[in-house]
Amino acid sequence: MNVDRAIDAYLRHISIERGLSGHTVAAYHRDLAGYAAWLADRGIDDPATVTDEVVGAFVADRAGAEPRPAATSLARLQSSVRGLHRFLAREGVAADDPTRRLRPPKTPQRLPKALTIDQVEALLDAAGPAPGAAVDTDLLRLRDRALLELLYATGGRVSEIVALDVDDLAHGEVLRVRGKGDKERIVPVGSYARAAIDAYLSRARPELSRRGHATPRLFLGARGAPLSRQSAWLIIQQAAERAGLTAHVSPHTLRHSFATHLLQGGADVRVVQELLGHASVATTQIYTHVSVDTLRDVYASSHPRAR
Repeated sequence: MNVDRAIDAYLRHISIERGLSGHTVAAYHRDLAGYAAWLADRGIDDPATVTDEVVGAFVADRAGAEPRPAATSLARLQSSVRGLHRFLAREGVAADDPTRRLRPPKTPQRLPKALTIDQVEALLDAAGPAPGAAVDTDLLRLRDRALLELLYATGGRVSEIVALDVDDLAHGEVLRVRGKGDKERIVPVGSYARAAIDAYLSRARPELSRRGHATPRLFLGARGAPLSRQSAWLIIQQAAERAGLTAHVSPHTLRHSFATHLLQGGADVRVVQELLGHASVATTQIYTHVSVDTLRDVYASSHPRAR
């Protein structure tokens, strides 16, 4: 088996057997295509002949490239190469795993940026219908409000929310979400989001649906086609501008805000993990970091000799 065939076999494995998302598989494919080209330049076509020195040279070469890659990009690249060689060793294609001594680079832990509750409310209000707006604008703003309310109410990824069908709203009170690896989870939907969705379904979606071909998708574009991730991103950017929010606001900002506000309200981290669809609680625990101001306030009010 040559390098290209080995990579194809590994990508099929992570896609079909492990059920990784299309975006993750595409990222691994890009990383491993670069790795294959690097090996080919050095006359290496048999993955079984790759040694730990070869892998180390590849990582060092990529780490020293210009422009300098981010630590997160380098870590993902190493993960791609490590996954490939572990797979080949497990399948008996190679006698050994040359990446067993490879240590991933330390990546800076960036705390997610969350909006305050007041900022979220301003964003949601800015997405809603404006008094005296044209009919078409009113329809789209009803959709926009429902979209943003649902993103914040459920903490869903934008790819999950735009992929929803109308039937995924079970009685309007819970939402069936298909996440990474096509894993399904049930998430409650709060009253504000339910009201916004009801208004969209009754007043806007029927008209938008008539403009395009029949589709079960919940959120539709101006011409009746399913709403894209890029359009959802633009909707949030426009609402943020109208709300006067100067900080960068993205669909993931609402997901971060959802998790942060739940934990600040006393929710258990494992409940938040389930709602977010995280495979590991360690991923969710990044949200448990609190601000310096919060630490100071709690210390001042709780410690007997703080004042």
